[in-house]
Amino acid sequence: MPLDPYLAERLHLLAGMTFADLADPDALARFVEFAQDPTEWTQPDIAIDNREIAGPHGPVPLRTYTPRRAATSAMLWVHGGGFLGGDLDMPEAHVVASELAARAGALVVCVDYRLATDGVRYPVPLDDVCAAWRWLRTGPAADAGRVALGGASAGAALALSTALRDREEALRPADLLLLAYPFAHFPVPALDGATATEMTALPPTMRFSATDIEFMVHNYVGRVTDLPRDALPGAAPLHGLPPVHLLVSEYDDLRPSAELLNRQLTASDVTVTTYLSAGMPHGHLNRTPALAEVDRSLDFFAAALR
Repeated sequence: MPLDPYLAERLHLLAGMTFADLADPDALARFVEFAQDPTEWTQPDIAIDNREIAGPHGPVPLRTYTPRRAATSAMLWVHGGGFLGGDLDMPEAHVVASELAARAGALVVCVDYRLATDGVRYPVPLDDVCAAWRWLRTGPAADAGRVALGGASAGAALALSTALRDREEALRPADLLLLAYPFAHFPVPALDGATATEMTALPPTMRFSATDIEFMVHNYVGRVTDLPRDALPGAAPLHGLPPVHLLVSEYDDLRPSAELLNRQLTASDVTVTTYLSAGMPHGHLNRTPALAEVDRSLDFFAAALR
């Protein structure tokens, strides 16, 4: 289907804009205006707490989201940002965790892993996520009926890689993986012709060029060849993983990575349930449920957690 109507009618705000243009105050103001949703988001009635745990590279900050009723499931959620951006306050972390805690009655924990900046590279972000996962799995969620690992974009890659580490080290695995528009491969396969044509109307700030993708990989791993299999985990053997719920954005240069991962998981005898977020660009969970398709995407994950 076409790009979401609310986003489409606001594309003029980003016309011709690149990320370099955001140094200009007028361009930045237009970018911020584009990011605004139709209505204000209201925080669900849940308890939120910040804490730190020990990790192999130092303390790892966490934020916990606890429903008012007794939690029947738990999840570690990992935000995206190309391995070099994002934090616990971005909607893809804070709004997603709040909504899933409330909708699924689940204890949700977000991890503020070290980003690939200032010399930090693989495997440091992954080590932080693994430390948070093991803390949750063996501590607060030790007796939970269902415990999930989830993440978005680069965070989905980190969540999947954490599950692969658990499999290799014979630890108690996740019961479920929730992966939103994952960045799981390098190179990323090409878009199909019809989607590529549709996406020509999108501004550069809503796209990932081949150069952008190569930069993210090089920045994270330090090279673009001979990549470790758990850095971009689409290259790893995927057998023996728990069921996967896979959220795919329709207008996304990384969509082919999600679709290839779907085929790989299926070929590896892993159960996969897929939902295509129609009319949505990459990173649509960085918006709020004020957009109907974001609301449906959150319900897709919440139903799996329940």
